[in-house]
Amino acid sequence: MDLIVVGLSHKTAPVEIRERLAVPESRLGEALCRLRAYSGIQEGLLLSTCNRVEVYAVVERVEEGYARVQDYLADTHLSLSSEQLTPHLYCYTGDRAIGHLFRVASSLDSMIVGESQILGQLKEAFAVALTHKASGVILNKVVKKAISVAKRVRTETKIAEAAVSVSYAAVELAKKIFSNLSEQCVLLVGAGEMAKLAGQHLVNSGVRHVRITTRDPHSALALADRFNGVSVPFDEFRREMAASDIVLCSTGASQYLIRAEDVQRAVRQRMNRPIFLIDLSVPRNIDPAVKDIDNAFLFNIDDLEMRVEQNREERRREAVHAERMVEEEVGVIVQWLKSLEITPTIVALRKRAEEIKQIELEKVLGRLGHLSAHERGMIESLASAIVNKMLHGSLVTLKAESDSASGAMFVEAARRFFNLEDRLGAGECHGLTPERACEDDPAADALSAPPVPAASRPASPGDRKGAADG
Repeated sequence: MDLIVVGLSHKTAPVEIRERLAVPESRLGEALCRLRAYSGIQEGLLLSTCNRVEVYAVVERVEEGYARVQDYLADTHLSLSSEQLTPHLYCYTGDRAIGHLFRVASSLDSMIVGESQILGQLKEAFAVALTHKASGVILNKVVKKAISVAKRVRTETKIAEAAVSVSYAAVELAKKIFSNLSEQCVLLVGAGEMAKLAGQHLVNSGVRHVRITTRDPHSALALADRFNGVSVPFDEFRREMAASDIVLCSTGASQYLIRAEDVQRAVRQRMNRPIFLIDLSVPRNIDPAVKDIDNAFLFNIDDLEMRVEQNREERRREAVHAERMVEEEVGVIVQWLKSLEITPTIVALRKRAEEIKQIELEKVLGRLGHLSAHERGMIESLASAIVNKMLHGSLVTLKAESDSASGAMFVEAARRFFNLEDRLGAGECHGLTPERACEDDPAADALSAPPVPAASRPASPGDRKGAADG
C-alpha cells in the first residue's frame, strides 16, 4: 500500500478553479463515500478550504491511484474538464506526500505562513473521515502525526507570533502603547474593510468600549451592533476624540478629516494622556503634522506595511526551523511505514518455522513411546531453541534493513527463500489494529509487533511532481 496526495492550491490554481472544486463541509461525508468507491482506493481523506482542495489516499498502486483520484475530481465536478484540471494538480507519494501533509498542517504551505485556521480545518476533515470509516490504519497514524507536528511547530517556533496583516499590525502597535486594551476606548471613523478587521482584532484583544461613526448612519448602527459599541453622528466625532484612546480612520474621503488642531485640542482635554491614531486610508485622512504633537502617536498605512514586512521576514526565518522539524518527523513516519512491510514477513516466517517444528516434534515424540512430562518438555525446549537460533540472524537482519534503501530486496529474498508468498497471499497474517497503528511510538519492535495483512505492505515509494510545488 502507498500513501498519495493529489490536489491543487493557491500556488497552482486561480480562485475560479479552486472554488469549482471546493466541497462544502456538509457534503464531505458523501464525497468521501464516492471516493472510496473508486477501485484501488483503500483509505481516503478530503481537505477542502478556500485555498486548497486535496485528496489524501492509501492506494494499491501509485500510478493507478493518481489516475483514479484525478478521475474522481473530474467526475465530481463536471463543469471542469480534465484538460482544465490536470495542469493545476500536484501528485506526491511516499515521503513527499507525508512531508506535504505535515507542511500543510503546520501552515508552512499557507498563503499566510503561520496562520492557525488550516490546522482546525484538517482536524475537521479527519473527523469526517473517521465518522464515515474512510480513514484506516495508515491515514489514522499519518494524520495524527501531522496534527502533532503542527502543534510542535507552534510551540517550539515563533511562526505565528508576528502580525502579517495591516489590520492586525495596528492592534499590535496599540498593545505596545497601552498595556491593557480592555480599559481603552476606541473610535472607528469610517467603515472600510480594513477598519472592520482592525476593529474585530481590537475587540478580540480585549477592547470593550467602541464608538463608530460613518457618513451613513445605518452602517454605523450595524457596526456598533457587531462590536457591541455605540454609534456616533459623523459631524460630532471630533468631539469624541477627547474620550478616545485609540482613533482608527478608514474612509474614502479625498482630504484630511482629522487635522492637527483637532488632535491638539483632544490632547489638551485628555490632560496630556497619550492618544494613538491609525490612518488606514489612501488618500490619507489624518494630517501628517499630527506626528509633531506631544503625546499623539500617528501611524499611516506605509508605517504598518513596513512593520508587516518585518514580521513576514521574521516568520520566514522561523519557517526554516519548522521545515527542519517537518523533515525529522517525516523520517519517523517513513520508518513506521517500512515496518508495516517487514512485520508480516517476520510473522509469516516465525509461523512457518513453528509449524515445521510442531510437525517434526509429533513424529519424534510418537516414535519415542512413553515419556515423562519433564522429558517431553526438554525435547520441546530443544526444538524451540534450535528454531530460534536458526531464525535469529535472519530476523535481526530483516529488522535492521527495514529502513534501508535495500529493505524491499531483503524482504523479497526472505519470502522466496522460506516460501512465504502463499502464506502472505492467503492473508494468514492478521492486521494491526488502528489503535496499535496510532500509538505514539511508530518504531515498534518488528520481532514482537502484531502481524499485518499483505494488503498493508507499501511498495517502494515513487514520486511524481505536478505543475508546481504544493
